[in-house]
Amino acid sequence: MDVNELVQALQTLNADDAFRARLSNEQWRTLSNYLTRHEIRSGDLLVKQGDTDRTMYFLAKGSMQVFATGGAPGSNRIAILRPGSVVGEPGLFGDGERTANVEAMTPCTVWAMRSPRFEELVQRAPSLAVEILRAAGGVLAARMRANMLHHVPIG
Repeated sequence: MDVNELVQALQTLNADDAFRARLSNEQWRTLSNYLTRHEIRSGDLLVKQGDTDRTMYFLAKGSMQVFATGGAPGSNRIAILRPGSVVGEPGLFGDGERTANVEAMTPCTVWAMRSPRFEELVQRAPSLAVEILRAAGGVLAARMRANMLHHVPIG
């Protein structure tokens, strides 16, 4: 599986909530064995609010919007994701419902890290798994800080 497009996108994304994993090319190759590549059509939902799926996604190509249903008018759009963004990272840390929808605005390529495959990675390459958790935790923390600054309730 060739993840060069994904690695390039992750390494060049300039955002406060960027996934900043410190991985070598060899570690990226190892990680690619635990990811699945998916093509998403414009308008399709990648993540549905309320679902309990425990998958983290890496956006390699395209753009997606994150929005919540319900709430005050005008408060529904949360973010626009560009190549190199990750989404669904809370799923690596525990069970729980998805708090928002993620919809493809353009045709997209995403790479999925599903919970069972992540558990395998933990067993076979623990230092790599720890680095993935560290970087995903950094994304989660940056997004929580941004929500608090904008007085967006968490949960």
